Amino acid sequence: MPNQKILYITTEMYPYQEDTNMAAVVNKMALKMHNEGNDVRVFMPRFGQISERKFQLHEVIRLSGMNIIINDLDQPLIIKVASLPGERLQVYFIDNEEYFKRKQYYFDDEGKAFDDNDERAIFFARGVIETIKKLNWVPDVIHLNGWMASFVPIYLKTYYESDTYFKDAKIVLSLYNEKDAALDQNIAAKLKFDNISGLKALENPSVKTFVADSMNYVDMVVKGDEFLDEDLDKAFNETATPKSEYLDVNSINQLY
Repeated sequence: MPNQKILYITTEMYPYQEDTNMAAVVNKMALKMHNEGNDVRVFMPRFGQISERKFQLHEVIRLSGMNIIINDLDQPLIIKVASLPGERLQVYFIDNEEYFKRKQYYFDDEGKAFDDNDERAIFFARGVIETIKKLNWVPDVIHLNGWMASFVPIYLKTYYESDTYFKDAKIVLSLYNEKDAALDQNIAAKLKFDNISGLKALENPSVKTFVADSMNYVDMVVKGDEFLDEDLDKAFNETATPKSEYLDVNSINQLY
């Protein structure tokens, strides 16, 4: 259905990331919906590997300048924007020197997960939500891709529960096979600072447990990868949330 406002929140998108299924799928979904006459926006982290010069990113001063408090520290939110190369489709980048300047995504050169991955996910989720509100652009559909994006519905249904801004948005979560990693055991205290508690994932905080928990906070879960690993597939099969098996990109608008 055209003339919808569709927000894609993702951790990967081609050409900013290459050679992953998620990056390719998000690119194709966003372009398909854009070309069918929908108002599409994409939000993603400005990871250090993304070249600002190559992709012509520039800071949006009117959207930057907010501070997000995480673990009792003020972290400045920087918003950058670019057009998808060759397309009139805007991609917004959530940036912060502390969290996203490093050249790796989630693991250091030795393969160890970064200690602050939990804070990076919280910052990303809250940064997207606050920026959308500042844009004064109300999405009809929010489509989540990537484990960091799974923090968005948790925040929308708890911390922002009394905020009516997103109350009519349909939230879709795509599941992908991402490398699991433990998250900081102190994440419970950081979330409690935002009045979030009682999550099952806090018993064993990790990438996968938060993705599994987020299924309870969305309207639809869909397989982004055709075949999910065992733990994720189990969580998919057990969720009471309406769900869909893998859909190719040409069929994705059935979800909206």
